Amino acid sequence: MSEAHERYDVTIIGGGPAGMYAAFYAGMRDMKVKLIEGKDCLGGFLHQYREKMIWDVGGLPPMRCEQLIEWLSLQAQTFQPSLVFNRRVDGLERLGDGTLRLRTDNGDTHDTQTVIVAVGRGITEMTKLDIEGAERYELTNLHYTVQDLARFRGKRVLISGGGNSAVDWANELAEVAGELIVVHRRDQFHAMEGSIARMRKVADVRTPYQLHKLHGSGEAIHVVSVVHAESGAEERIAVDEVVVSHGYAKDYGDLLHWGMDIGHKGIRVSQQTETNLPGIFAAGDCADYDNKVSLIAGAFTDAVLAVNRAMRYINADAPGMAYVSSHNEKFRQLNRQLTQQHEDAPSRL
Repeated sequence: MSEAHERYDVTIIGGGPAGMYAAFYAGMRDMKVKLIEGKDCLGGFLHQYREKMIWDVGGLPPMRCEQLIEWLSLQAQTFQPSLVFNRRVDGLERLGDGTLRLRTDNGDTHDTQTVIVAVGRGITEMTKLDIEGAERYELTNLHYTVQDLARFRGKRVLISGGGNSAVDWANELAEVAGELIVVHRRDQFHAMEGSIARMRKVADVRTPYQLHKLHGSGEAIHVVSVVHAESGAEERIAVDEVVVSHGYAKDYGDLLHWGMDIGHKGIRVSQQTETNLPGIFAAGDCADYDNKVSLIAGAFTDAVLAVNRAMRYINADAPGMAYVSSHNEKFRQLNRQLTQQHEDAPSRL
């Protein structure tokens, strides 16, 4: 039997926080796990914000998102799941014995008893600036995300946008930029109250304004024109760098054709993360249910619920959850190895 047709207990689609934690937790439950990720590494949408500081993961100090990705990736591989990269799932077939057969975009098939859909925001595409000639500045000083804070050090930076990402980038960039201007077409921002309050202290916030024209010589923007959303008055602002954070379009691709109940906010699931299709569950940003917690911490909870329901789908008599790590037999050898490493550490100094 080829690896492609070897049947797994659970196949996770997506390698973001929910998918990574599902891989780890399914390993705790001694399940045979495969994870299929469309890109060449784990991390999912978190890679869009590698430079951001993450404060709200329980029990962890604030850290750069890139470090969180590294830790989650290491944890996900604790029980050595099968990882498939650079493949998008584009087909689903239910075989006569109940096996779910997934097809990827290269024609491979993957057999599994259950599926956890953890595709986050789906296939995402940043909303580009709809201004004539904007694309020619994308290789110089027009940005749709921030990958390197050092690039903005000491510069005059303008951010356009009013959501969480725009506000968060404003607070991050305020620490390195020489001057920071934020423009938004509405007076109200859609972000955490504390973040908005901080932004108003560290940035020159101008509302209700929106970008109107980009003025540059060669390949770089030197001046932007903004217009007042109500009066139409135009103002020119000199800039070194422009960051546009106008949201993104999301697309669940071929998942839309599986027959799952998908609404505006994502895949509709029960409080136990069950979709309307037997054996298929959803976790993380793609899952929509009452009292949804749209945080990384919430993605972890979704992952646990999905794995536990998948286990019960395979075996109705299985325990409702895994033993906690302090009492879980699977960790005894790992604990001994960690203890030995700590004991040996001083001798290596």
